[in-house]
Amino acid sequence: VAAAELFEAIAGEASRRIREFDSQNMANTVWAFACIGWEQSQLFRALASAIAEDNGDLNETGKSQLYAVALYFQTAWPDQDFPLSGRLESLRSAYTKCERRQSQLQDDVSSLLAEMGWKHNSEHETVEGFSLDLADPESKRAMEVDGPSHYLQDASTGDYIENGATRFKSRLLRSFGWKVAHVPFFDWDDASETDRLQLLAKKFACIGVDDVQGGGSIDGEPKAPPESAQVKKERDSSSSSDPRRASAG
Repeated sequence: VAAAELFEAIAGEASRRIREFDSQNMANTVWAFACIGWEQSQLFRALASAIAEDNGDLNETGKSQLYAVALYFQTAWPDQDFPLSGRLESLRSAYTKCERRQSQLQDDVSSLLAEMGWKHNSEHETVEGFSLDLADPESKRAMEVDGPSHYLQDASTGDYIENGATRFKSRLLRSFGWKVAHVPFFDWDDASETDRLQLLAKKFACIGVDDVQGGGSIDGEPKAPPESAQVKKERDSSSSSDPRRASAG
């Protein structure tokens, strides 16, 4: 964890002043510590127990956060009971509602993946309740199509950096056996179709998919992507208008 001393100080202060927090404050705090992968269960148990005792109102975002925390707790400390286990059904319901957001960008990526021969489901819900943009449940491989809300932007360089929520979900998915590649909007939006095919080929290589056109790798390098119908059409059109090719016939 970066700035470990800072988080140690916050954790200590939160534990001492826990009775000053309402349920939503505590949900925000425990979720933030789960996002950074905090490795001490005491804070999670203390805050979750206080939420259970407080029985205060939580908005849907707060409930969704607590469900993700419960999953993290389960993977990090499988031998311990999460204090809010009795509310998991309600928390999961909120989480799955917050997760489902399909976009035109996602549809565009899905269409090209289908052209490449990758069979997948859109908005697949896993056993744990994660919503995956594009997934093959049998192999536990997935593509997440990430729009601007998944990133922070460096004000000085303009670079995009995955935000905490996106990294947290990716880490949880890995812990449940999924291999996930991310397709960022900034690599996709202004790219040609050929570049998009090459991008997806690299993503397939990252998650070990090698049974699709353009997927997999040879000696560590992504295979060349196939011609899509549109690219082939453009090439054939160009060839038919080339007088050198016409005279060659």
